[in-house]
Amino acid sequence: MTTKTYSLPTKNVTNEVWQKPNLEVDLSYYNGQTFYNPWQREERNNAALFKWILTRENKTWPQQQNQPCLEFPLTQYSEQLSDWKLWFVGHATVLLQIGKYNFLTDPVWAQRCSPFAMVGPKRVRPAGIALEDIPPLTAVLLSHNHYDHLDTATLLWLHQRDQMPIITGLGNGVYLRQYGMKVIELAWWQHYTCADGVDIHYLPAKHFSGRGVRDRNAALWGSLSVNTAFGYAYFAGDTGYAPHFREIYQQLGAPRLALLPIGAYEPRALMKQVHMNPQDAVQAHRDLQAELSVGIHFNTFQLTDEAIDQPVQRLNQLLIENTLNPFIVLAEGEGYCV
Repeated sequence: MTTKTYSLPTKNVTNEVWQKPNLEVDLSYYNGQTFYNPWQREERNNAALFKWILTRENKTWPQQQNQPCLEFPLTQYSEQLSDWKLWFVGHATVLLQIGKYNFLTDPVWAQRCSPFAMVGPKRVRPAGIALEDIPPLTAVLLSHNHYDHLDTATLLWLHQRDQMPIITGLGNGVYLRQYGMKVIELAWWQHYTCADGVDIHYLPAKHFSGRGVRDRNAALWGSLSVNTAFGYAYFAGDTGYAPHFREIYQQLGAPRLALLPIGAYEPRALMKQVHMNPQDAVQAHRDLQAELSVGIHFNTFQLTDEAIDQPVQRLNQLLIENTLNPFIVLAEGEGYCV
């Protein structure tokens, strides 16, 4: 399977105004200029981070790995809202089919997660489903604005085809509305009703934001959930481990499905504030009391120092050592009924 490159137009299309829900909201994690993590305010050691960026060996993964083509998703999975199926596309991109509705998390089909065409982490494994084979979308769930999660060209392609809303955190619309995309910006704990019987909640995460040197933490990062009368699916986005998993369980109960990141965690001293390792993911799985968790955020872009197969090997070891509800890993392009 090959991965195509999708490019932005040379001119921006007309901006379309899209109003966010008018709800009162707690913004205690906003200081008037930037957002911050309320559980732990200290920053990473920037000197050590800069030294690591300059000296790390960032080409230790294979240059390219392929996988066989698997089955393809139907345009509509079921007429019943109680019927769910998920498809792991790759990295943090997952297709959630909940009844007749289709949701896509952090869609990235780019060859590099970078502002530059020839520099930055390059895709090692192609997307498990071609962009053209993604069924018409009800909404996109966008956790934050880092390049391995917000791929403007992919979002524009999907928007031109489906005209779907993009549900995300406060401040992220500035990167998307200039292309005419429909954006719903929410604060933590706000929700938006996007279909009959389906609410999307924007929830906390422990991370940061920025696509350049001037917009650090100017937009909000978070996790999301798709809530129905038949349970909810939780998408953790990109996050370090923090008490927010227990808070989400206390507010929403146990998710029917949780998508939890397991990769991009070494060196631990620099990454623990912003990325979970498999042990953290298992603890998050426990905190949420998830009926089923699925690992994401691994195997596609070399962002950190661990080997490409280390997250899955470590997760499997932890699952052998502990009695837990199911926590699985899917191959790119693999579907799973929930």
